[in-house]
Amino acid sequence: MAMTTKVTDGEAIADMNTTPLIDVMLVLLTLLIITLPLQTNAVKLDMPRITPPQKPPPVVTLTVDFDGATLWNGVPVDGATLDADLVAAAHQDPQPDIHVTADRLAKYDAVARVLADAARAGATHIGLVNMQSY
Repeated sequence: MAMTTKVTDGEAIADMNTTPLIDVMLVLLTLLIITLPLQTNAVKLDMPRITPPQKPPPVVTLTVDFDGATLWNGVPVDGATLDADLVAAAHQDPQPDIHVTADRLAKYDAVARVLADAARAGATHIGLVNMQSY
């Protein structure tokens, strides 16, 4: 596997012929790839069958105005009426989505009071909606 050549000054240069080594390595690599088993393992999952709701739940828009006034679907309501409406909405099936929108000048405590009243009434589908640009 060695090859000898002479240079002009008469000394011999010995280089190893690597072509047969590369051929053997390629054959071994090919055999290794062919003989390895394919990994066809699969995980079987039993996913629950969920049926989509027939119709979307109703939406209630609850607005907190800049002066703390509360509007239920655009109609001004006082504290007692708001509590009664929230309890009635919480007992409906399906429970309506309550979209709370607040004026950008509304005080934080007025919005927090409305959210606390809704949670206390048992409403679970409450979301904050921003309909005003800043």
